[in-house]
Amino acid sequence: MESVKHTSTATLAQGKAPDVEVAIIGTGFAGLGMAIRLKQSGQTSFVLLERESEVGGTWRDNHYPGAACDVPSHLYSFSFAPNPDWSRKYPTQPELYDYLRRVANDHGLYPFIRFNETLESARFDEESGLWEVKSTGGVLTARSVVMASGGLAEPKLPDIPGVENFQGKTFHSARWDHDYDLAGKRVAVIGSGASAIQLVPEIARQAGQLDVYQRTPNWIIPRQDRAYLGAEKQLFRKLPLARQLHRAAIYWGHESRVMGLVLNPKLMTVFQKLAEWHIRRQVKDATLRERVTPDYTIGCRRILISNDWYPALQQPNVELVTEGIREIRANSIVTADGQEREIDVLVFATGFYATENPIAEVVSGRNGETLAHAWRDGEEAYLGTLVNGFPNLFFIIGPNTGLGHTSMIFMIESQVEYIARLLALRERRGAGLIEVRPEVQQRYNDRLQKRLGNSIWATGCDSWYKHRNGKITALWPGFTFEFRLRTSRFNPGDYQLG
Repeated sequence: MESVKHTSTATLAQGKAPDVEVAIIGTGFAGLGMAIRLKQSGQTSFVLLERESEVGGTWRDNHYPGAACDVPSHLYSFSFAPNPDWSRKYPTQPELYDYLRRVANDHGLYPFIRFNETLESARFDEESGLWEVKSTGGVLTARSVVMASGGLAEPKLPDIPGVENFQGKTFHSARWDHDYDLAGKRVAVIGSGASAIQLVPEIARQAGQLDVYQRTPNWIIPRQDRAYLGAEKQLFRKLPLARQLHRAAIYWGHESRVMGLVLNPKLMTVFQKLAEWHIRRQVKDATLRERVTPDYTIGCRRILISNDWYPALQQPNVELVTEGIREIRANSIVTADGQEREIDVLVFATGFYATENPIAEVVSGRNGETLAHAWRDGEEAYLGTLVNGFPNLFFIIGPNTGLGHTSMIFMIESQVEYIARLLALRERRGAGLIEVRPEVQQRYNDRLQKRLGNSIWATGCDSWYKHRNGKITALWPGFTFEFRLRTSRFNPGDYQLG
């Protein structure tokens, strides 16, 4: 393990001492993982900025009814912080939230966190070679900034005429109001993606009437979930090798899906047959069956897992609406066919800014260029971590690191280790700055987009994986072990040190 220990700033090119060596933005899996790695290497000159009052990221914010992960528990957790006591094959939001708080506490991270501080700007000062990080709590300087705010952190609201005129209760799935009682209410859920398929079955039990507005149906396969037996958890506690083998089996099972997603899309036929069978088995009405069946190849958009979505749509108090929304009025929604449906509550299950994230507008690199401008034709980075023109700025879950088949925690750990190696390289060279060379970044992304062009995600459907110009900016086009190899074996000549 390479050291990233603090060295005297007098030995560095710019010479000016920062308030902290590293500023980490966010305290989800990415931010906590980076902070733990720094501590393990002896670096204690760092701070984590968190806009909320507790750690947890996605699993703190998304606490809507039924919230859970679609990656198995033993894989969706840090390799260095195993939990033998996961209650179920797929973890629920409360369990993941508890896990992250426990990890932060066990590794002594709370003293390093500044809570209730929202990032307002991060600006690279070329004269000092430092980053000026401004938050609602003040300004600090840092030699390096790690953006660990997540790829799906900013809720996205639909641009629907009249939405500002609605007078009832409104909230996004990621900002759920548990104090509001839905019992007997007329509820409209806009969206039918990953969040909707979890929350709709739950709130259908309470709502008087529930209208679900679907723009595009998703392919859904059965959720093979179950509770872990007490004997299994005891085995995992007493015999770590059994737990490790269980995790490995899950990993390789999910990794095999890359064969169809990237190498040969025709192999996805097996999953599509399973999804079609799932619809036939759970949806008896032929008309509804047609409305929930996608017209694109499975895998082009995110594959969802649920046993409850189709049954929920067939409840007497639930209606699936596939007509487009023409406008929202003070107490109703009007669809393109002119039908008006009165509602009391409007729930947006419309996802997040996966591309064109608003945070890019407040980060400025060399010559004052913002990330938003640098990414005007679609987000890109080198290994999802570095962007030319932004020295000492590192991303975790940056462009083209998302996955459509397995756990993001594997990618996060790979990037954390890569950043640690880059910091160690910079220190060994006595440099103040490290930055990827422009030609290296360009060559990497040209090859990346060529690979993506042959993937299932390029077969024609619209998805949040793509920038508005059609460029696929969210996903990694290959095996996750390949990404780990790429981030662990790098050429120092690919970087500018100064």
